[in-house]
Amino acid sequence: MTRFRILTTAGIAALTALTAWATAGSTGVALAVTVGIAATLTVPVVDRWPVAGTLAATALAVLFPVATPAATFGVLVVAQRRRFAVVAVVASAGVVAHAVQGLVRPAGGLSYWWWLLLMVVGYGALVGWGQLSQARWALVASLRERARRAEAEQAARVAEAQIQERTRIAREMHDVLAHRLSLVATYAGALEYRPDSSPERLAQAAGVVRDGVSQALAELREVIGVLRDDADPPGPQPVFADLPRLVDEARAAGQTVRLEDRASGQPPELVGRTAYRVVQEGLTNARRHAPGAVVTIALSGQPGTGLSLEIGNPYAGGPSGDGLGLTGLSERVTLAGGQLMAGPVGDTFQLRVRLPWPT
Repeated sequence: MTRFRILTTAGIAALTALTAWATAGSTGVALAVTVGIAATLTVPVVDRWPVAGTLAATALAVLFPVATPAATFGVLVVAQRRRFAVVAVVASAGVVAHAVQGLVRPAGGLSYWWWLLLMVVGYGALVGWGQLSQARWALVASLRERARRAEAEQAARVAEAQIQERTRIAREMHDVLAHRLSLVATYAGALEYRPDSSPERLAQAAGVVRDGVSQALAELREVIGVLRDDADPPGPQPVFADLPRLVDEARAAGQTVRLEDRASGQPPELVGRTAYRVVQEGLTNARRHAPGAVVTIALSGQPGTGLSLEIGNPYAGGPSGDGLGLTGLSERVTLAGGQLMAGPVGDTFQLRVRLPWPT
């Protein structure tokens, strides 16, 4: 038994002893003590089987006032644990039992009807107290369940946000590193296949490789810097105005790029960054699947009409890559509210993107 149950049983036993002492004259000491012990023993039974234990104590209370403390305590426990219909039946049985008790053993100095009224009021108070406690416990349990559910949902949202952040970082890593490393691979290939070049050209190519690797490492640190608590804030993200620099880097690596820019003004940051990544991916794919081919880039648009990008290069059969670059690019464009179409058109592989450009 828990400490609370022990204290409860001790309290009922004390009340029963006082009642036995007060009524021993009319009942007899031996009988009062015996019934009092029997009534007290119903208290642990009430804790486990509330209805059965309470009805047992109520049956004793029909003839013996010494059982009244246990019987009324049982009604309180039933009111705390059972639905109202069951509580009403048990409480009514208690009122009837004490009504009979008042007839058999009238209370001295108090009329029968006042006695009966006090019993009805007392049992009503016990029922109300017990039902109120039950409602309060149910409310507390529901609040705890809601808190537990909220914590679980919060944990799920945090996990989902972490997955989305990792996915975003993976896209950034692909976009940045694929472009840089493809430039490095181009110059490394030149060093491998043209060992007879002049020392000056070899040194220039080696310097480009070194710079490309350094830039790739620097951009990689910027992308994954958000994963470190002690990292400095990542560097500035590319914007639409950085497109000419991107094209110049591709040309410096030996790629032939024709840029036609008819866009009026600077689009919003998200749109501009998405356009930059689209061009970056287009140049990387052309360098990988159509080396040495001419790449055409056409930009057009203005506020209110949207931004259009078209990137084309000669198509020489199915792509040899895994297609993850275009898949990630499609997701990026969709998140920006745009549309992407990619595929062969005749003998040209075209990448077409339409992005919103609000006024």
